[in-house]
Amino acid sequence: MDCSLVRTLVHRYCAGEENWVDSRTIYVGHREPPPGAEAYIPQRHPDNRIVSSKYTFWNFIPKNLFEQFRRIANFYFLIIFLVQLIIDTPTSPVTSGLPLFFVITVTAIKQGYEDWLRHKADNAMNQCPVHFIQHGKLVRKQSRKLRVGDIVMVKEDETFPCDLIFLSSSRGDGTCHVTTASLDGESSHKTHYAVQDTKGFHTEEDIDGLHATIECEQPQPDLYKFVGRINVYNDRNDPVVRPLGSENLLLRGATLKNTEKIFGVAIYTGMETKMALNYQSKSQKRSAVEKSMNVFLIVYLCILISKALINTILKYVWQSEPFRDEPWYNQKTESERQRNLFLRAFTDFLAFMVLFNYIIPVSMYVTVEMQKFLGSYFITWDEEMFDEDTGEGPLVNTSDLNEELGQVEYIFTDKTGTLTENNMEFKECCIEGHVYVPHAVCNGQVLPGTSGIDMIDSSPGAGAREREELFFRALCLCHTIQVKDDDDVDGPRKSPDSGKSCVYISSSPDEVALVEGVQRLGFTYLRLKDNYMEILNRENDVERFELLEILSFDSVRRRMSVIVKSATGEIYLFCKGADSSIFPRVIEGKVDQIRARVERNAVEGLRTLCVAYKRLIPEEYEGVCALLQAAKVALQDRERKLAEAYEQVEKDLILLGATAVEDRLQEKAADTIEALQKAGIKVWVLTGDKMETAAATCYACKLFRRNTQLLELTTKKIEEQSLHDVLFELSKTVLRHSGSLTRDNFSGLSADMQDYGLIIDGAALSLIMKPREDGSCGNYRELFLEICRNCSAVLCCRMAPLQKAQIVKLIKLSKEHPITLAVGDGANDVSMILEAHVGIGVIGKEGRQAARNSDYAVPKFKHLKKMLLVHGHFYYIRISELVQYFFYKNVCFIFPQFLYQFFCGFSQQTLYDTAYLTLYNISFTSLPILLYSLMEQHVSIDTLRRDPSLYRDIAKNALLRWRVFIYWTFLGVFDALVFFFGAYFMFENTTVTSNGQIFGNWTFGTLVFTVMVFTVTLKLALDTHYWTWINHFVIWGSLLFYVVFSLLWGGIIWPFLNYQRMYYVFIQMLSSGPAWLLIILLITVSLLPDVLKKVLSRQLWPSATERVQTKSQCLSVEQSTIFMLSQTSSSLSF
Repeated sequence: MDCSLVRTLVHRYCAGEENWVDSRTIYVGHREPPPGAEAYIPQRHPDNRIVSSKYTFWNFIPKNLFEQFRRIANFYFLIIFLVQLIIDTPTSPVTSGLPLFFVITVTAIKQGYEDWLRHKADNAMNQCPVHFIQHGKLVRKQSRKLRVGDIVMVKEDETFPCDLIFLSSSRGDGTCHVTTASLDGESSHKTHYAVQDTKGFHTEEDIDGLHATIECEQPQPDLYKFVGRINVYNDRNDPVVRPLGSENLLLRGATLKNTEKIFGVAIYTGMETKMALNYQSKSQKRSAVEKSMNVFLIVYLCILISKALINTILKYVWQSEPFRDEPWYNQKTESERQRNLFLRAFTDFLAFMVLFNYIIPVSMYVTVEMQKFLGSYFITWDEEMFDEDTGEGPLVNTSDLNEELGQVEYIFTDKTGTLTENNMEFKECCIEGHVYVPHAVCNGQVLPGTSGIDMIDSSPGAGAREREELFFRALCLCHTIQVKDDDDVDGPRKSPDSGKSCVYISSSPDEVALVEGVQRLGFTYLRLKDNYMEILNRENDVERFELLEILSFDSVRRRMSVIVKSATGEIYLFCKGADSSIFPRVIEGKVDQIRARVERNAVEGLRTLCVAYKRLIPEEYEGVCALLQAAKVALQDRERKLAEAYEQVEKDLILLGATAVEDRLQEKAADTIEALQKAGIKVWVLTGDKMETAAATCYACKLFRRNTQLLELTTKKIEEQSLHDVLFELSKTVLRHSGSLTRDNFSGLSADMQDYGLIIDGAALSLIMKPREDGSCGNYRELFLEICRNCSAVLCCRMAPLQKAQIVKLIKLSKEHPITLAVGDGANDVSMILEAHVGIGVIGKEGRQAARNSDYAVPKFKHLKKMLLVHGHFYYIRISELVQYFFYKNVCFIFPQFLYQFFCGFSQQTLYDTAYLTLYNISFTSLPILLYSLMEQHVSIDTLRRDPSLYRDIAKNALLRWRVFIYWTFLGVFDALVFFFGAYFMFENTTVTSNGQIFGNWTFGTLVFTVMVFTVTLKLALDTHYWTWINHFVIWGSLLFYVVFSLLWGGIIWPFLNYQRMYYVFIQMLSSGPAWLLIILLITVSLLPDVLKKVLSRQLWPSATERVQTKSQCLSVEQSTIFMLSQTSSSLSF
């Protein structure tokens, strides 16, 4: 047996902490490793075919039907349809089968068309040509035929066909530039690095001679994380091991920019690529309206079962008399007499269920889906929400939550890039207590009227000169900025006054602002070439530093470091980060002076960073290098090991100074927050910034006012007192002033009450959320929530991304179950955006991860005002009327059928014709409510924007509460009673034709149906406030269609019908004068209670919305009168 194979297996499965099950080995170019190095074990991986479609030609019908019948309403109507087929029911199977077929067909066509488009896109992607290396030559084949291990060549402006490990590029420094717009929407260029040992391979022959294996993790959906290592085999057997990270990985869907060509080896293909793994949809969010709708459906299902049960019992009570059960003209057969009683009763129960099943509106689901889908375009079409500066408009990623925008009670917002512009301006730096203010630089542009260096404090002496220059060098070296000598790059940032036009590119605007700012102080960062960073000092001499290590920034450490080697051989570690992260690691420097300056800048709302360094002797650096290398090449728990290594390296630092950068408040951010608070929405700011900086921003954007009493729940406060004491003290403070008064549950803007603002930091939140020793944590949480409820605004600072989601979840699951909305612009906001009921991404400068994972996206924070107060308000008003109206019109429809059973001996005789049963919800009454739910504006857009308090009228699902639902139901029952008994008394006492003929039961049913169609349509017309020609066309057109259909249906002998019971019925009914009078009278009586209720409620108990409507109507009448008088006077003068 081959010993190398045994060695490999033992190494893989018994090698301590490394979990080899979660990794894969890739043989570069499918070349076996040298003999004795490692056994060649072929592995199977999927091909490079992308499949985003759900269906195939063969499984479309069964799979689609299965998915559609998983919906309760569809499944219910299928059962009813099958019952109609199996047993003898009073209505034709067509009456439930046709509406169900219509709903299923429309949905299937829509889903089939969408899937056909996906198939088309997949084929285009799978068949595009790709160049790869085979036997030292460049070969072209289709993308779908790529395999893991193939070496691929990609040219400039081409997209990567699969996930590649970057081996080499046409650039001498082994870098390439990539845009990931199709993955996360970011158009900025990102720099990726080739493997150190392969970046010199520039030809096909060189690459084909590469002997290497790659060990990496199994496919993961995280776009920003990758763990692996490459073993490069040279002439000797021991391979060179290099770590691989996300900077070496080129993702499928990304585009190569500003690089002629690159070579890479395929490691993940097809559905295992990170892009494909991110296809899976986010967890489904359901709106409060949808939940109410489902509850109402259950109520109506119970009503349906009760009706069927009552009628079944009454039928057998009625038939207990022999002459009723078996009259002389309808004798039973012997087999009918011998049928089991319980079986007969069950069959009758099912028949009654079929007869009354129309009370459950099957078409409501389709109408609601169409309303949400079509209504979502009103946001994307809104020109006022389009941002001219960025060329971006709002995005709707899901239309399922439109109405939820009108129900928001809490908004959780990020600060940087959401409330602020993320547009950094370098303001000052403090070195050893001396403050420097360069003339202002913002985004690469020198602001007018500024020049030279303005030094606030006296210049440092000669002894401190070295520290000053060391500080400037630290800022020039401690970053990940790329410099391009190209004016034509996406998102250019040009450095002014430099010898050449250069472009700074970085994922962090802070870094660019600092490098630009320090350039004004005499030190210019030039470039990174051959692993050497070049800077231009004050004497215009170029200094070169070898870049040895980068200790990358992360949101947990809140700092980054570089280790560099100067031309004189000195090794430095430069570290910059948040003050809370740097100060505990400092052992020397003017900490007190610098801390005082940092706190002062933070109070003014500036973003501060501290800079520190330490010198490393060569022996110390070797130990650091070994420590970092061991962590970097680990395949298991690499992040944890790197964090531990960074923690050991970044200590015993010497403090140099601090920087201050201003991030301006976004346009109209303050107005937006003020309007949202007036609308009864509580706004919380969740940020990673320090408390003073965040508090200053909160004052600037009017979240806190000058009279707001700030309550602190911070680590500093908890160190002085216990958490228990602090919480109880704060609780007593807020409850003492609220007393027995019911505090405004939404905002503390009342003039007669003390206005409170709470500030909490991440460490304090961890203590509140942490379970206590007895295993409970609910007590502290409830106390914390009680304090928050009585505060008008809350600021959470020093928050980690997961803590933001924790806060949202805590409020979301509190006993009031408020509707929450989270808004942010960066990847660190994604967790809270996904956690909230509604997630909104701001299309900002931190990339598009937030916008991509959100339900909606807006260009600026100010657009939130119109999205909630106007669009959200309208969406909720429209869909709540749609839901209530559907139940109302179906009660009107089916309750007369229930009453009719008392007059036909519970014989399951239908009141309406089959055509009317089928078309009532599909044709006669469907379009008016759909148009209403798309176009209704109960008040004008300007009024909603001007008066945010109107938002409170619809809060807490006001229009779908039980009181409103019962009113609509009883209104439907009343109208049904009027229809039925009005027609009944006329038929009982009157001969209604000129020749003395009396109408039959089909004429009776047609009369009831005619009054009903006109009443429910006119009821909607009375509820409509915003009339357009489309509303007129649809409402009056629907009534006209009903009349024309009835005339044709009863006026022509249709050859495909076996019998035609409606022949001449409608025409004969309309030829009767009393029938005309009765129709008008019954419609008037039916609509009268609703009209009276509206008039009385407006006069006696008007809501804020009704007062505004009355006022606007008075104004319009007044303006019309003035216009008519002016016209009259002008004609008289003429």
